[in-house]
Amino acid sequence: MSSEALTRTRAHQPCAACRMLRRRCDSNCMLAPYFPGDEAEKFFGVHKVFGASNVIRMIQMVEESKKEDAVKAIIYEATSRLRDPVYGSAGTIFHLQKMVEELKIQVESMRAQVVQLQEQKNQLLGILMNVRHLDSTSSIHDRKFDGGDLMLDEDPLMAYDPVTFFTENDWTF
Repeated sequence: MSSEALTRTRAHQPCAACRMLRRRCDSNCMLAPYFPGDEAEKFFGVHKVFGASNVIRMIQMVEESKKEDAVKAIIYEATSRLRDPVYGSAGTIFHLQKMVEELKIQVESMRAQVVQLQEQKNQLLGILMNVRHLDSTSSIHDRKFDGGDLMLDEDPLMAYDPVTFFTENDWTF
């Protein structure tokens, strides 16, 4: 669509600001580029919080290249003020910062648990390796175990080697 056609379309359809303020929207309307006619709810919030004349003054104070960003910030602040009249966007920012801090604490707690579980795993593996390599003078070996097969009593169903038991019996983890 060409700029001439866009200008004609805009001339026939007033911007949201002019529609709400019930005034004629001409080609040099300052609010028309930022509040199109189909986005009336944005201007409604901005008008309710700041007022139309203040919004126009704020937009005029900003240099041309930053006006669109300024209007986006005004819309965001107005929406935040309608949700939280006391703190506005600062309340949202504070809430998000608090959530980040709580999540950092949770991450540190999880890291500590991982380290603790790794230490327990290493201890258990060390115990299993020590059981495998019991020397022949051990008092446990003399009482119940029969050599390297680690037989309990004389029952063959109770025979196992804790290091190779799972792999010999096709157990997978």
